[in-house]
Amino acid sequence: MKLAVVGGGSTYTPELIDGFARLRDTLPLTELVLVDPAADRLELVGGLARRIFARQGHEGTITTTTDLDAAVEGADAVLLQLRVGGQAARNQDETWPLECGCVGQETTGAGGLAKALRTVPVVLDIAERVRRANPDAWIIDFTNPVGIVTRALLKAGHKAVGLCNVAIGFQRKFAGLLGVAPADVHLDHLGLNHLTWETGVRIGGPDGEDVLPRLLAEHGDTIAADLRLPRLVMDRFGVVPSYYLRYYYAHDEVVEELRTKPSRAAEVAAMEKELLEMYGDPALDEKPALLGRRGGAFYSEAAVDLAASLLGGAGSPYQVVNTYNQGTLPFLPDDAVIEAQAAVGPGGAVPLPVAPVDPLYAGLIANVTAYEDLALDAALRGGRERVFKALLAHPLVGQYAYAEGLADRLIAHNREHLAWA
Repeated sequence: MKLAVVGGGSTYTPELIDGFARLRDTLPLTELVLVDPAADRLELVGGLARRIFARQGHEGTITTTTDLDAAVEGADAVLLQLRVGGQAARNQDETWPLECGCVGQETTGAGGLAKALRTVPVVLDIAERVRRANPDAWIIDFTNPVGIVTRALLKAGHKAVGLCNVAIGFQRKFAGLLGVAPADVHLDHLGLNHLTWETGVRIGGPDGEDVLPRLLAEHGDTIAADLRLPRLVMDRFGVVPSYYLRYYYAHDEVVEELRTKPSRAAEVAAMEKELLEMYGDPALDEKPALLGRRGGAFYSEAAVDLAASLLGGAGSPYQVVNTYNQGTLPFLPDDAVIEAQAAVGPGGAVPLPVAPVDPLYAGLIANVTAYEDLALDAALRGGRERVFKALLAHPLVGQYAYAEGLADRLIAHNREHLAWA
């Protein structure tokens, strides 16, 4: 079984490698190829990856290359974890929106749109080359904004599923609080990528007992502290929102907070420099503890589980993924991409049925879906007017003057990545 990782030079990659090594019975890889245009980073990451495999006794081979076509040739699955423009572009995404009084964040709002415009054309080019190399290969997208990127892939006819680590993070957190195995925790996970709510926490599977009321009663303060939201938000509605809902529910507070501290991109850039120095140490043969602060917790477990299921292996039958709505949320088009529990197998992912959705969540989901329609159109066809319309439609922007100012800033900061600008 061959798997290729596009963006293999990422400092995330040792987390992924560690999961491949530990979970080799679930996903029996024989060949892993790391591909990245940054040859210097790739050499450091690739060396550590081989040492991790050796330490844990994995017999698969790991190769590195800057040649995408060679990397994906014969691959059964291709995992995308790229960042067009690197941390420098991310830093811009997190700063210039603040000039207009809007949240600066790399996956949602104006910054998220900028990332989508840079990323979608690159991902579609990669996907076409994967299809030419092996039309049966699955594409697993971990590249943000996952919902928009996955929709671009599916719309172009690729065999693709989107993946985010938010749900598996909740699963592991709740399992620890409840004192049960993570595999026993099934989430009623509802919404879009980075716009989700846990409306139920079931023990044993989709039909298991819902213990969310008990979880909130006994551990609400702990969960609220992790999300940096008032416990009242959860207690009033009986759900657990994802961390990203803070940008909506406490927008003005977050904007003021972001204006007074260094960007997350600046923090990550410093962390990456230190990590790469560690990766170059020939004695290091496990992922360093610092990587836990980099983000992407439990990413490897989620990726292994998804790949194993898609490739006919021993993955979990139900997983939270990004895929076509297919009537699951009746107030959205069938070809909207939602993030939900799905039955996953070699034929792909089919969302599980959900209970009627409270208008409090349905309204916001529909609004952001409309924005994602416009964002994808702007990413595919370009043009300032399309950028402006997408910004105006986003609930974190939503004002004419803001959208005008943000459109000009977005184009100015991303001109080198926009073929049409």
